[in-house]
Amino acid sequence: MSEENSVEALLEEARLNASIPSPAERQRLREAASLSRAQVAAAVGVGRTTVANWETGHSDPTPPGRLPYLRLLKGLAEIYPPDSTPTAAPEPTADPAPQPAAVPAAFTAAPETLRGLDGRAIEGDPGPCIRCGIETTYQSTDGRPLHSGAMCQPAGPQTAPSTPAAVPAAAPAAPAPVSASPTPAPVPSRPERRARSAARVQADTTALIARAVQDEAERAGGDEEAALKALIKRAIPDVMHLFNETRATARYDYTAYPALPDILKKPSKKDPDQIWEARPKFHHPGYSLKVPGEVKVTALDVNAAYLSALKCWLPIGKLEHHAGTDGVDPKRSGVHLITPGEWAHPHLPDPIGDRDEPGALWVTNATLRLLQRLSGPKYGLTDAPVIHESWTSGATENFLDALRKLLSAARDEAIANNDTLTLEYVKAMYSKFISTMGESIHNREMVRPDWMHIIHSQAYANLWGKAFKAHQAGLEVVAMMGTDELHLTGDWRKVFPEGRGVSQMKIKHGEGKATGEYTVGTVGAVGR
Repeated sequence: MSEENSVEALLEEARLNASIPSPAERQRLREAASLSRAQVAAAVGVGRTTVANWETGHSDPTPPGRLPYLRLLKGLAEIYPPDSTPTAAPEPTADPAPQPAAVPAAFTAAPETLRGLDGRAIEGDPGPCIRCGIETTYQSTDGRPLHSGAMCQPAGPQTAPSTPAAVPAAAPAAPAPVSASPTPAPVPSRPERRARSAARVQADTTALIARAVQDEAERAGGDEEAALKALIKRAIPDVMHLFNETRATARYDYTAYPALPDILKKPSKKDPDQIWEARPKFHHPGYSLKVPGEVKVTALDVNAAYLSALKCWLPIGKLEHHAGTDGVDPKRSGVHLITPGEWAHPHLPDPIGDRDEPGALWVTNATLRLLQRLSGPKYGLTDAPVIHESWTSGATENFLDALRKLLSAARDEAIANNDTLTLEYVKAMYSKFISTMGESIHNREMVRPDWMHIIHSQAYANLWGKAFKAHQAGLEVVAMMGTDELHLTGDWRKVFPEGRGVSQMKIKHGEGKATGEYTVGTVGAVGR
């Protein structure tokens, strides 16, 4: 680049920086031009979530996308100056009409939430939300009460906020405004407001899921199979919306498209992933279906194993390389190259899973944490793994916890109501959310294969924990497979509660002999 061109580029950037629009104006300009966040993201070379963060003030534009983004904003400002857009247009995928549409209005872009410098939504005095009229302590950017992320129930005659002008002056039966009461209700403490707000957000989100199911059921004209097909088709964008809404009050920022180390990239479509997730395929050598016997075995299902595994330590930034044990820390997570210790307990599943080849292998932080616990003084079941190198970043165990609780609540309600349609819809949301975290064409908003591998591994680690709990209670582990299958001898109900809840177990039913309750014979000595 010539000296003249370089100077001109710097001057252009300086001029653009001097007049960068506010986050609200950035969103207004995009919507005025009927552009989606995905279109803007593709044009400036960033992810859609990054554009969303720029528009909500969660983060500021940074190179390399900063300069082209500022150029776009400048051009749009010339076409759509302030007051030139009577009504801000929603995302092209949204339906501005109040009636149910292909995508319910509850899942579309929401008004902007006021945030502090740390990115967390700001609370103030409680008041009726400007959208639904239900009390909230969160605010919009113009200082009015607004549910965090605009997570409101659809406004109706009973929830819509009222104004003095809407009530005739001569109507004696009209209820007096709360503010006119001579003895105002005491303002709840900050912890109470947070607890109440969290409960309201969960209730509102559960209502969003119910509305989506109702809309698709009505659209399908009572054909439950067609409604379920439609719900599964929209599961990814719907759960991504819910995920983004749960980030409204979060204290951590994260990178949706971090630079990935080669170890997290598949060599080719046909080759397996290079990360070993420790998927179990265990069969006790002392028992066999092929040998006649009278040992009673019960095949159990772990309910919502992947949903429970959302509670795990996830890296929230770009992974950094470390040699030896330098990258291993209780508050860091990622992937590690290790050589595990020998497993000398044939009557228990190997926590590393069944491998074809011994030696070093790449595992996730979830697997490493399990191995470190089992090699510690409390268990002493194996030698500590040798850690050769790691790719890790700062981590948190609660990153997906809000989403997990929301989906768990919806799942529990669906079970209580015997609502199979909602139950399958929720299952599709959390399972597809996890499976499309990698390099998937179905989810353009997130590329975190490290998260996907860690969550899978956490599910397997959780299953191993249940197997060991049963073993400690005197039961034999006859088999352990996949993410949710555990075959036990003895009275398992003394160890695990029975039911369909997330923390419960149920008897496995399906095709094949090894389901429900069956008998096996013994092979040689059965040791513990």
